[in-house]
Amino acid sequence: MSHPAAAASTDRVLPGIALMLMFCIVAPLIDVASKFAVQSVSTGTVTLGRFLVQASLMAPIVVAMRLPSRLDGRAVALTVLRAVAGIGSTFCFVAAVRVMPIADALAIAFVSPFILLLMGRFLLKEQVGPRRIAAALVAFCGTVVVIQPSFTHFGATALLPVGSAFCFALYMLVTRQLSRRQHPVAMQFHTAVAASLLCLPLLGLGTLAGVASITFTVPGGTIWLACLAVGVAATISHLAMTYALSFAPSSTLAPLNYLEIVTSVLFGFLFFGDFPAGMTWTGIAIIVASGLYVIHRERAVSRSRAMAAA
Repeated sequence: MSHPAAAASTDRVLPGIALMLMFCIVAPLIDVASKFAVQSVSTGTVTLGRFLVQASLMAPIVVAMRLPSRLDGRAVALTVLRAVAGIGSTFCFVAAVRVMPIADALAIAFVSPFILLLMGRFLLKEQVGPRRIAAALVAFCGTVVVIQPSFTHFGATALLPVGSAFCFALYMLVTRQLSRRQHPVAMQFHTAVAASLLCLPLLGLGTLAGVASITFTVPGGTIWLACLAVGVAATISHLAMTYALSFAPSSTLAPLNYLEIVTSVLFGFLFFGDFPAGMTWTGIAIIVASGLYVIHRERAVSRSRAMAAA
């Protein structure tokens, strides 16, 4: 006979897995919509649209949940830093997929968890063993394998996903600190508001200076829908991931995150006819294998600590 506590745990883990799968399906649609939009409007406009729509969609949710809206000084500083990192990550990735296949850009950007691992080790002095550091270095080699042919075809643009990965790692590092002070839904709302407010003067200056990538461009026709879809997909996917992590441990959900590469390949082929070349698949395999090994080591370390504390 199954134990009630085990059944309750399973009942929570399964919805968590389902929500993480939803994230892996919806998140690449951000990239698809961005790639459509950025063919007609500037990268800065797409970035602003993402955060404006996200803030607008999150506002009624925050009100309905009656979440506190006031932030202390420390939370404000962290929110602004999180918004800056979010802008940098979004801008670099949108600029990359403007010319690169989505799957190639995403494969390069998947070095982010390893950058986060190293940031945690050297900035926060977290305990990271030599095996996980070695896995991070192997993953970087996999990223180089993907970048090398992309650099040949797209030049320096192939490095933009690396910039996106660094910014996203910083974004997640700040999220760790901010999650102790804020509800995750309120965090998403405040970050979107802060990012929108930061983007507006940036685009204003870009427009005055004539910098094409950060010039405000008024979307026309169906491009409005593409810009709207970027924000909608971002809101849905990030809410799904947030709630998935509240149902199931990150060690259970982390391996599923690599399914995003599969859906990105599928959507890239369906919408744009892009399909990764052989070298790209080799790099993807190295990155995924390294990531799964890091997850395995995280679980092993957690079990050791739990047994030591028992």
